[in-house]
Amino acid sequence: MLRPRRFEREIDPGPVQIQARKVYFDVTGVPLHWIPDHPVASHMVSLLNIVLPAAERWFVATYNEALPLVTDARLAEDMRGFIGQEATHADTHDRVLHEFLIDHGVDPAPILDQIEYVFGKVLTPREFSGPDAERRRLNHLCDRLWLIAAIEHYTAVLGDFSLNCTWDDHDADPTMVDLFRWHGSEEVEHRSVAHDVAVHFHDSYPDRIRAMMIAVPMMLAFFQRGVRHLTHTDPRTELGWWRLQRLRMRDSKAGLLPKYRTLFGSNTLMYFRPGFTPESMGSTAQAVAYLASSPAARSAHP
Repeated sequence: MLRPRRFEREIDPGPVQIQARKVYFDVTGVPLHWIPDHPVASHMVSLLNIVLPAAERWFVATYNEALPLVTDARLAEDMRGFIGQEATHADTHDRVLHEFLIDHGVDPAPILDQIEYVFGKVLTPREFSGPDAERRRLNHLCDRLWLIAAIEHYTAVLGDFSLNCTWDDHDADPTMVDLFRWHGSEEVEHRSVAHDVAVHFHDSYPDRIRAMMIAVPMMLAFFQRGVRHLTHTDPRTELGWWRLQRLRMRDSKAGLLPKYRTLFGSNTLMYFRPGFTPESMGSTAQAVAYLASSPAARSAHP
């Protein structure tokens, strides 16, 4: 299935209802290097199956904590849709992790342990005491909401990339392409929610920038350490660090991966603009068009 193209002039679908979609991906028989002859690109994208479940369950838990405090009915509705989509993403990638990577003999445990520690220990709600305990609890919640907004900035960028990259041109496995384009489309679809929630609780430019300064090295470390681990434990290939970086840059030039200087450079500078809004990233029309045609979404409907 060819990806929906983006055009200079698109029909604006207007406000969309954010809601979880039933999907099913049969990864039986999908090769570990699902982009043929591109093991680094295959592993770097597959790494999301390891990173995302813990992160997205943390999103869900934090939003469930924040939801009773939201006074805007429309925003609360968007948050419920966001929670449903993120929970579905987590469950789907968790299943694919076990049915795909582990079945191929790749052990994700060391990376999973690090990710679970960050999202299950470091970033959980804290207990405060004293007369200002409630204020400190709210401030800590606001810090976490801004960190989610910063991370969601990159998931929207990656979602837009998935819809417009060259996987199709390199004979990538259609099931894996659909998996990441379905997820990417929903990230583009709900790209404004996390930013709007953080602004609703505490509209602070310094807090927005501080959260981004935490998110950038955290995500870069997960990508670098994660793909190094996957290529190191891959029973089908042996790659040293320098060759891994060369192949990553080759795959980026081929449009199979986002370029680091774009992902962590220009897209980060975009977020630093005082008047930044997520609407400038991606196309809702393109995302909705893909979701309407996604094989996994269509086959999951009765």
